[in-house]
Amino acid sequence: MKKFLIALCMVPTTVLAASDDNCRTMTSVPDGELTLQQVIELGLCRNPETASAYLSLESARFNKNAGYGQYLPSISASASASLPYRNSEWDDWSYGASLSASYLIFDFGKRLSDVNQLIDTWRATGFDYSESVQNYVYSVIGAYYALLNADADVITANAVMQVSKTAKETADKKFNAGAVAKADVLKADVTLASSVLDLERAKNNREIAKGNLLAKLSFPADQEIKIADMSSEFGSESENKNIDELIEIAREKRPDLLRATANKDAAWHRRNSAFLSNLPSISASGSLSWNNIPSDVFNAGQDEWSGSIGIRASMPIFAGFSNMYNVRAAQANYERAKEQERLTVDNAMLDVFTAYQNYKTAQTVLNQTETLLKSAKETENVTAGMYKVGKATMLDWQQALADLADAHKQNNAAKYDLFTKRAALALAIGDIKEGLIEEGVVNE
Repeated sequence: MKKFLIALCMVPTTVLAASDDNCRTMTSVPDGELTLQQVIELGLCRNPETASAYLSLESARFNKNAGYGQYLPSISASASASLPYRNSEWDDWSYGASLSASYLIFDFGKRLSDVNQLIDTWRATGFDYSESVQNYVYSVIGAYYALLNADADVITANAVMQVSKTAKETADKKFNAGAVAKADVLKADVTLASSVLDLERAKNNREIAKGNLLAKLSFPADQEIKIADMSSEFGSESENKNIDELIEIAREKRPDLLRATANKDAAWHRRNSAFLSNLPSISASGSLSWNNIPSDVFNAGQDEWSGSIGIRASMPIFAGFSNMYNVRAAQANYERAKEQERLTVDNAMLDVFTAYQNYKTAQTVLNQTETLLKSAKETENVTAGMYKVGKATMLDWQQALADLADAHKQNNAAKYDLFTKRAALALAIGDIKEGLIEEGVVNE
């Protein structure tokens, strides 16, 4: 728990350090190719949602610090000046000043419960901030991979279009030589036109994916951004962990689980405070005052000092049954917090299991699409060669090109879907940074 809180405190420092480079005031995307980590850091510096969550954390911290004031004396000072008016005449000025202090000596632990409740509320807000950061990081990761996928689709569509041009040129030559009918040329024209249309669609999808990523970084969607592709080894099965390890990590690091526990602890202290408020409290008090009253006023004529010290004990006797109902309400809230913690644990375990299965499925799908792509490439090459020697029709080549384009798209989608599912699993265990950068997350 201590390590998690230390790491939590370091996140705002990183964000604020980044702000020293004026990242929040940038009006355009930095030049050069940006890695995933650089994009995430830039987004965390500029994102208003995480900044708002951090300010909520700061507010809870200040409230917690204010709670410690109950252990210190309360001191107040006052001063007065008055000019009496009597019988149509103004009298002389009267002056006074006083200083009073009080200190709570004993209250059966109520103020300790109040402070502990504020501490647990602060901790819960910290875990809420951590969850906001991780959710935002996951959204940036998804947009980053979506743009890489769109870039790959543009490259694929352009490559298919070039092959379609080759098919068109081959059909034209064979038609001019009288080796094929006009229908082959028309089919080649259709294939080329379709590939050009696919390329335009891919470019449009790429612009949308780019705009989505830029919007998450708080930049205008019409700007350009260059991002680095991921390593082919990233997300491989050699990095995997088993499901039991993942569940254990989630229990230790998942922010919503830790927040639910902190909220339960805060409710427990709040219940105790409500009960202890019905018990006696003992305080020490003291006061010192000075008054300068004019001599023509009764019992005056000189500067007078007065003061007192004392011990006071107080205990509520009857407040219209409100104290009793406050205790019962606090007890009900504590029971509700316990049930909320149990529900959060159940949902978290399901999230981990679901993300685990999705990631393993994504690994299998990627392997299958790689096999499919290899087969489609070989089929297209063979079909192209057979067409050139007259042993295949243009319709066969058209089908081979369509299968190749589809295999490329499926492979691109499977590759970046694997990366996204890996990020989702890292998010599910509550350690998205470690899960993405330092080590893997699944095992057979």
